[in-house]
Amino acid sequence: MEIIDGRKISSEVVKGIKAEVKKLSFKPLFCDVLVGSNPVSVSYVRMKGKKAEKAGFGFKFAQYDENISQDELVSEINKLNKLENMCGLIVQLPLPPHLDKKPILDAIDPAVDVDCMGEVNSQKFYSGDIRLPPPTAAAIIYILDTLDIDLKDKNIVVVGRGELVGKPVTFLLKQRGLKVDIVTRSTPNTEELLAAADVLISATGKARLITGDKIKQGCIIIDAGTSESNGSIVGDVDNSSVSDKASLISPVPGGVGPVTVAMLLSNVLKVAKDKSKKLG
Repeated sequence: MEIIDGRKISSEVVKGIKAEVKKLSFKPLFCDVLVGSNPVSVSYVRMKGKKAEKAGFGFKFAQYDENISQDELVSEINKLNKLENMCGLIVQLPLPPHLDKKPILDAIDPAVDVDCMGEVNSQKFYSGDIRLPPPTAAAIIYILDTLDIDLKDKNIVVVGRGELVGKPVTFLLKQRGLKVDIVTRSTPNTEELLAAADVLISATGKARLITGDKIKQGCIIIDAGTSESNGSIVGDVDNSSVSDKASLISPVPGGVGPVTVAMLLSNVLKVAKDKSKKLG
């Protein structure tokens, strides 16, 4: 079983972004909003910040008290939207339970909604405007592209239909004219579909859901699920049990995650290039 090195792929993408940023007449700003001080979230935001700075972007970590009100947070996002050279604004999820994420995400100016989480950009995406795609879905497609495999006649199965990964990655694959089967809790022939999958993309967040007895020999597995097990971050796939059957696998951590950050920064670059054209 060959391991797909997401960190290496990510580094190459970031290097390419840096070269493009150098050609711009201004320094694009990327901002990550965090409510509260969860150590894992803080660490993740800082990691994204380091990558952004490595790519040549300015980075702002906008951290707010966990008791901030809905109206106050929306007001803060409106201020951030207007910052000079703003080219990417995202809100770290999950939010505290007293906050309704929809109006908060919708408060992000669609022009800088690089996570594609607001209603405007989400509708654009599912209407076929895939210029600023959801980063995790884009990361999965990018990884598949690096493998240089013709997917045309392959059985592609996506496990999970969540808004962040399963649904958008299925849409992107279908945009390419590929046939995709979706497996959810209510799918009657799950075992049959999994056993026939040449390419298996799993994004359920259920630890070690995919085991070796469920897949075919030579299956390519993209593990886009993350969950915590005994204090460690694990994926949907039980790597040790699939190792004799899978031909390729993207691991957790170190697979889809780093490439997701790179795709997020690619979206920031697209916004920056648009802004640069307008500036002339």
